[in-house]
Amino acid sequence: MNEAFKALSETRRAILVFLKWNGGATTTEAAAHLGISDEGARQHLVLLERRGWVARRDVRPATPRSGRPTARYELSDAGESLFPRRYDELAMTLLDFIVERHGREALRDVLARIADRRVESWTGRLQGRSLEERVEALRDLYEEDDAFASVERRDGKYLLIERNCPFSRVAAAHPELCGATHATLTRLLGVRVRRLERMHAGDGRCVFEILPDEPVDAAAMDVALD
Repeated sequence: MNEAFKALSETRRAILVFLKWNGGATTTEAAAHLGISDEGARQHLVLLERRGWVARRDVRPATPRSGRPTARYELSDAGESLFPRRYDELAMTLLDFIVERHGREALRDVLARIADRRVESWTGRLQGRSLEERVEALRDLYEEDDAFASVERRDGKYLLIERNCPFSRVAAAHPELCGATHATLTRLLGVRVRRLERMHAGDGRCVFEILPDEPVDAAAMDVALD
């Protein structure tokens, strides 16, 4: 973590980590997680918002008669920068250069080759394992860059959750990068993988749903432009 993060109080650091882990939270959710009062949590969140590290978003109820909008707090771009990143400026420059000189189809080809190399380098680590073991192994690979990555089991499916994508800013400009990741996961697992949430679309995290009962022909997979 950077020096600005380390300089915060333990409670405020805990709030930022919780927002990162949860993809945002209401005052009540933050208070319950920290074991403090709603008012105490609100004061911390307001201060973090004033410093520019947290952004408030009003979420309207599902039905008009359900009451007033609920305030939800999420990390701002500045708040996201408090967590470790890798060379996003360099990556952005390189991808922009490819598109400007050779077009988006060339970018697609480059990312497809990167996906191929990832599959080749990871296949040996996953070979001979069950689907559950492969999912856990992939989670471990993600954790090398994202300490907030996790796997959940829900209704017979797996959820691979990524909360600190090092290239979220790049993916916002070049969503093909996420397509390459999606294709890589599908090819390595050999089953259908569906993206439920996108960090660069404002969801606060990336969530991949892994469907064990829907095998795919991994060899025929292409980079999806999602």
